Amino acid sequence: QVQLVESGGGLVQAGGSLRLSCAVSGRTFSSYAMGWFRQAPGKEREFVAAINWLGTITYYADSVKGRFTISRDNAKNTYLQMNSLKPEDTAVYYCAARATSGSYYYTTLNEYDDWGQGTQVTVSS
Repeated sequence: QVQLVESGGGLVQAGGSLRLSCAVSGRTFSSYAMGWFRQAPGKEREFVAAINWLGTITYYADSVKGRFTISRDNAKNTYLQMNSLKPEDTAVYYCAARATSGSYYYTTLNEYDDWGQGTQVTVSS
């Protein structure tokens, strides 16, 4: 099990950028895939982006493709660079981790074992 803490959320105007960070602590000697999800008010939590353990494979939801970039430094941090933000990107953003022995990435909530507490992103029009 690992502990995840997100940071970097805030209020930004449409067209602006934010960079979210996810700091990982705990059993970091284990390999793990990482993902970002978001949940808007009154909506279900949805997949945003994923990256494999090695950082060599990424995958994005269609709604953010070309605007968001997931990365990791393979130390203890994973990042989500968000550009060209839209009001519909407003949500609480969560990072998630899953221990894995392969070069896989995961896109559904139930595939992840550990979650952070979330960070609020608000995009004004």
